[in-house]
Amino acid sequence: MNEPTHVFVQPGPADGLVQAARDGHRWTTPRTELIWSEVPGAGAPGGAVDVVADGAISRVALRWERALPENALVLGDAWERSYGDLQWRHVQPQRLLPWYWLAHDQQTGATTGMGVDVHPGAFCSWTVDRTGVTLWLDLRNGGGPTQLDGRRLTAAVVREFADAGTPWKTLEAATEAMSAHLPDRPDIGPVVGANNWYYAYGEGFDEKAVLQDAATIVELADGHPVKPFSVVDDGWNPGGNGSGGPWESGIPGLFDDMAATAEAVKQLGARPGLWFRPLLSRESGLWGHPLGGEAPGRALDPTYPEVLDLVRGDLQRFRSWGFELVKHDFSTYDVFGRFGPAMGARLTDSGWQFHDPTRTTAEIVLDFYREIRAAGEDLVLIGCNTVGHLAAGLVDVQRTGDDTSGRDWERTRKMGVNSLAFRLPQHRRFFTLDADCVPCTPQTPWELNARFLDLVARSGSALFVSVDPAARTARADRELGDGIRLALSGGDQLEPLDWLVNTTPNTWGTSTGTIHYDWSLPWGADPASG
Repeated sequence: MNEPTHVFVQPGPADGLVQAARDGHRWTTPRTELIWSEVPGAGAPGGAVDVVADGAISRVALRWERALPENALVLGDAWERSYGDLQWRHVQPQRLLPWYWLAHDQQTGATTGMGVDVHPGAFCSWTVDRTGVTLWLDLRNGGGPTQLDGRRLTAAVVREFADAGTPWKTLEAATEAMSAHLPDRPDIGPVVGANNWYYAYGEGFDEKAVLQDAATIVELADGHPVKPFSVVDDGWNPGGNGSGGPWESGIPGLFDDMAATAEAVKQLGARPGLWFRPLLSRESGLWGHPLGGEAPGRALDPTYPEVLDLVRGDLQRFRSWGFELVKHDFSTYDVFGRFGPAMGARLTDSGWQFHDPTRTTAEIVLDFYREIRAAGEDLVLIGCNTVGHLAAGLVDVQRTGDDTSGRDWERTRKMGVNSLAFRLPQHRRFFTLDADCVPCTPQTPWELNARFLDLVARSGSALFVSVDPAARTARADRELGDGIRLALSGGDQLEPLDWLVNTTPNTWGTSTGTIHYDWSLPWGADPASG
């Protein structure tokens, strides 16, 4: 692929971008060197970007001068989960496009783009304007520069994507190229089950409620040979909703024996799963994150070996209890102090650094995911609030969108449908995609939830349902059962046909034809009914 036209370097936080001098495949400033080397790739040529810095490094910018079509529509990804904000837009030079970008020429129909391979050594984003594109390599350590001290770091492998026939096929080919080097993982099969979050919301549930959820999902699966999961979400540990560890026991009187709970779920015919928040502790004085944390306790800095020992111990404990699936959550927020939409180009607050200042934040997060994967061994791992481009291949399932809702249908439409429509090409390439739960609650219209259920089930992505016992009806049970069994059988093929002009597509292509979903209730209908 073509090498960049210009390279700029920012050593420290107070420094401006300095243009590097080019000498063949190298660009240099007084204390920094960037080396470009070709990388093979079937259908997507690439170039590795290695950075050597004698001291501190903050950012590198690579610029390609190339004209975009006047009427181009541009698509990018998100730092972690999406928040109902993925969409094709006209060119906006200030728009930050994490990880990859595509441009669709509305006149010719051609779609092309660029991106970086998964597992980069930097947080990588793009800006696109009429005269060219810029790749921004964020090499910082927390809110300050990384002290590379002469170490050679492969910051990214850049890929260029040719038109594959349609925008959808081009994005599928792009995600295939960016993840082609990932090692094979065991096939975990369809991931389908119950999750109690969207009716319990972390409060007022106990082992009896958990076992009722397990019995419900087994009943709805109706003897399907693939066993469903039953996940105990937030609220089972003594700290309560949203709290941190220690993760050594359940709440006395509600979950007295977590091993016995897991075994009881198995006896009912489901596979037990568990939620936890690995980088927050209620115990003060532990290897704290420089940003501080929530009271009581604080976020933990994953560059302390003792923190990784804690996380390993937690995962080993969950395995010893008999849980087969673990969902780890909140680590992006606990590392950056922000959720994805607030990260922007700065990522986090300025002026702080990790205990280990010699690795980039991307390296630290990637190493953290690798530790969880190694400690999880044969567990099915779900990453929630995790960075998709770094978690690829290190989680089995990735929550790709922000929370759906058992209280507000509009949130499910905005988050769930958008996430599935724009990130489905990552499914089975980066990980098994999870667009989040389908609620069945008295507060949300089942008529619309049932449509979302059908969409997720057909996609073959992970399907979790949150079924409030008070919302079960003959119709809901029948439609839940149909969707669950379809998902357990692997689903179908899906493609959003109106995604160029619709952030929550209504028209979808399947292997047998076209389906239209209406995500709105008839005018004047009560959104809480159904």
